[in-house]
Amino acid sequence: MFKVIENQLLAPHLHRLVIEAPRIASARQAGQFVIVRSGDGGERIPLTIGDANRSRGSITLFIQAIGAGTRKIAETEPGSYIQDIAGPWGQPTHLEKWGRVACVGGGVGTAVLFPLVRALHEAGNQVTSVIGGRSRDFIILEEELARFSAKVVVATEDGSYGRQGFVTLELAEMLEDPLRCPDAVFAVGPVPMMKAVCEQTRPAGIPTIVSLNPIMIDGTGMCGGCRVQIGGQAKFACVDGPEFDGHLVDFASLIDRLSMYKDHECRLVS
Repeated sequence: MFKVIENQLLAPHLHRLVIEAPRIASARQAGQFVIVRSGDGGERIPLTIGDANRSRGSITLFIQAIGAGTRKIAETEPGSYIQDIAGPWGQPTHLEKWGRVACVGGGVGTAVLFPLVRALHEAGNQVTSVIGGRSRDFIILEEELARFSAKVVVATEDGSYGRQGFVTLELAEMLEDPLRCPDAVFAVGPVPMMKAVCEQTRPAGIPTIVSLNPIMIDGTGMCGGCRVQIGGQAKFACVDGPEFDGHLVDFASLIDRLSMYKDHECRLVS
C-alpha cells in the first residue's frame, strides 16, 4: 500500500500526486516510469515519475483523469492509499552535454517533460522549454520549468496566454535562427505533435528524442502490448524505451495501436 501525501489539481482533469514510495524514490532516474493499480481488479496505468524526493521518500506522479482507471487513481485523497505501484521501469534518459537543447511539451506531455528538463540542465545543457495547450487553463509547470530552463516559451491554441498557435511554430523559428538552433530536441506530447517535431528536425539531422506511451500492461516486455516499430525493428516501450530516436519511429503503426481500444475506452468513460 502506498500513501498519498498530496493531491493537487493542476489543470482540468490533470492531478499531481505526491506518494510515499521510498524504495522507488531512491532508485528512480529521469525518464523512468511506474505502473499503478488503484485496487484489486483495477486497470494497470503506466505513469512517468515526474519527480522524486529521496530524503522524504516520495515520488510525484501526474495523471490525467480521462478514463475509469485514471479517474479512480486521481480521486485518491491525501491520507488514503493506492494499492500497487511497481517500478521504476524503463530505460533512463540518455544524457549528454549537447549544448543548446529544446524541450517541447504539449498538453499533459509537459508533466513528462519536467524531469527531462531538470536532468538536462543538471548535465550542463542550456535548455529552452517550449510548452503548449489549448488555452491558459491547460498550461502547467511553467514556474517549475523556469528553474531549470534558460527560457520558457508558452503557446496556446486560442491565444489566451503566450503566443497563439502550436509549439511547432516556436520550434520552427528556433531552427531558422543560428543563435537559437538547438543541438538536440526532446519532444513529449500527443503523437501528431511528436511526429511534426521529428519532421521539422529531420532535414538538419538534429538528434530528436521522443517519449512513447503505447498500450502497456505488465511493464516487463512479457505481454508485447507496447510493441513499437523503431528503424524497422520491433521494440518494447516498457523495456527498450520509453524514449526513442524520433527519426526512427514508425508513427503510422503507433497511431494504429493507440486506437485499438478507443471504442472500449469510450464505453468505460460513459
